[in-house]
Amino acid sequence: MLNFRTDLAIEAKEDYAKAHKNDIDGVIVDEDIINDSKVTKVTIKNEDGAKKLGKPIGNYITVDIPEYTVYDGEIMDDVSQAVGKTLKALVNIKQDKTALVVGLGNWKVTPDALGPKVVEKIMVTRHLKDVMPESIDDSIIPVCAIAPGVLGITGIETGDVIKALVDKIKPDIVICIDALASRRIERVNRTIQISDTGISPGAGVGNHRMRINEETLGVKVIAIGVPTVVDAATIANDSIDLVIDELISKSEKDSAFYNMIKSIDKHEKSVLIKELLNPYIGDLMVTPKEVDLVIDSLSRIIANGINIAVQPNLDMEDINKFMS
Repeated sequence: MLNFRTDLAIEAKEDYAKAHKNDIDGVIVDEDIINDSKVTKVTIKNEDGAKKLGKPIGNYITVDIPEYTVYDGEIMDDVSQAVGKTLKALVNIKQDKTALVVGLGNWKVTPDALGPKVVEKIMVTRHLKDVMPESIDDSIIPVCAIAPGVLGITGIETGDVIKALVDKIKPDIVICIDALASRRIERVNRTIQISDTGISPGAGVGNHRMRINEETLGVKVIAIGVPTVVDAATIANDSIDLVIDELISKSEKDSAFYNMIKSIDKHEKSVLIKELLNPYIGDLMVTPKEVDLVIDSLSRIIANGINIAVQPNLDMEDINKFMS
C-alpha cells in the first residue's frame, strides 16, 4: 500500500484495514454524535498498533464537520460546543493551573494560517489578575497564547521557541493548533482532529520539524488540527480509482475487458502516478478556492472550543462577553 500523506489517525486506520482486510489488536475505535457532529475516537493502546498506524500511543479524536458549517453561524456554534466538550475531557484543567495556546503555521500562507488565526480569537487572561485583579473572578483560568511563526520566517525552530517559553512561564498544559494534510479529498476542511500525543509541525507535507510533545516539553501537550490540503497525487490516484470502479460496474462480468480492468494492481498504479507526476508538479499540495473563508470560520470554531475547554467555569455567553 502506498503511503499517501496524512496526519489523521482515522485515515491511517482505514487504509490499514483496507490493505490488510483486518483490524489491529490494540487499536480501539468508538463513535458518538455530539450536536449533529460525528465524533470518532481512535485509541492506540500498544506499540504494535502504533507501529502499524505510524502514530504514537494515545487518543486521536476526529470531529466531522457538517456540510455548509462555515456558512452558518448557528451550526458553527454547535460544532464549537462539540469540540469544547471533546477537548475538555482531555484538558481537564484545574482552577489554579495555567494553559499555553500555541498557533503553529505560517500566517502569510492562508492554508497554513489556521494556528495563528485561532490565537487571535483565544480568551487570553494570564495577565489580567495582575493588571486588574478587582475585575477578575478567581474561577477564571490563566491562559496565554503565542503564534511563533515558522523557521523560514524567524530563523528559529518553532520547537525551540515553545520549549524556551514553557521553561520560562511553566504552564501546566500546552495546546497546539496546526494545519494538517489529508489522504481523502472529502476530509479537507471537514474534519478536526484532537489528540493527546503532541504534534510534529509540517509532517503532513513532508517537512518534518522538532516534535512538540510531553517528552520534549515536560508538560502535557494537546494537539488540534484540520486538514487544509491534500496531495495532488492523491487526487489523481483517487480519480483514476473512481474511473476504474465505474468501468468495472458497467462491464460485462468475465469479459476480456472486465478481467483486464479487474486485474489492475492499485498499488503499482499508485506508484506509477507518483513517478509520472513528480517531474512535472513535484510535491504539489492542493486546497479549495474558498480557503480564506474556510480558515476564518474554522479558526472561530476551534478558538471557541478551546475557550470552552480551558474555562470550565464560564459558559459561552460569558466568554462572548469577554471577547466582545
